[in-house]
Amino acid sequence: MTAMNIVHMRVKPGREQEFVAVHEAFEADKLPGGRDFWVVRTGERDFCVIGWWDELGDLAAARTAMIANLDRLRPLLEDLGGGRGVTEPWSGEVALHLRHQANHEL
Repeated sequence: MTAMNIVHMRVKPGREQEFVAVHEAFEADKLPGGRDFWVVRTGERDFCVIGWWDELGDLAAARTAMIANLDRLRPLLEDLGGGRGVTEPWSGEVALHLRHQANHEL
């Protein structure tokens, strides 16, 4: 069953382009089982990074690489508050995927 991970992050003021550049340099296409990856701006300085995986085991196997990338990002990130630190990560198996066949390109 396919899996996804979603990580919310808030970037320090003026560091948004650098944040995107770090993700552009990350070789996500070399992670086994990785299907697609997105960086989505969800607010002025808020972003969600989303990964789509063949299965949950592939996501687990990629954690070391993703943590190494997060270590490059840490100087760019603000604490989210409430004891969350600089990221709010979620992951799990996909329960439902609906796709409009006539318009599946982004």
